[in-house]
Amino acid sequence: MKLVLNLILVPIPEIGVNGAAIASVACHMVAFTIAITSLKRNIKLNLTFSKFVIKPVIATTIMGICSYFIYSSLLGIISGNLATIIAIISAVIIYAISVIVLKVFTKEELQMMPAGDKICAILEKLRIY
Repeated sequence: MKLVLNLILVPIPEIGVNGAAIASVACHMVAFTIAITSLKRNIKLNLTFSKFVIKPVIATTIMGICSYFIYSSLLGIISGNLATIIAIISAVIIYAISVIVLKVFTKEELQMMPAGDKICAILEKLRIY
């Protein structure tokens, strides 16, 4: 998939090197689809589309929009490298908050994480979980 799309997209002048990125995304989407289909068929996983696709896409969209505006706002004030670093750090924090607020993980899944009990206690105090 990746090789074929690279050979098709990269030579197109309007797409150029961006074709390689598009090919990578398409390749990963195909691999994800095959893996999920195989897991559902063989292990009988009950994967809800909302939890595993919609909510992470929403969290990613929120993160991307916020980090873009943070980077754009800082670019005229500070150097490009520092603006990039701050935007990346902000993106990580915003994504984590989005995942928590959207309740992508159940309380039991959070408890399995390192320091999960502490995270759950904080989220319960904040009345998020």
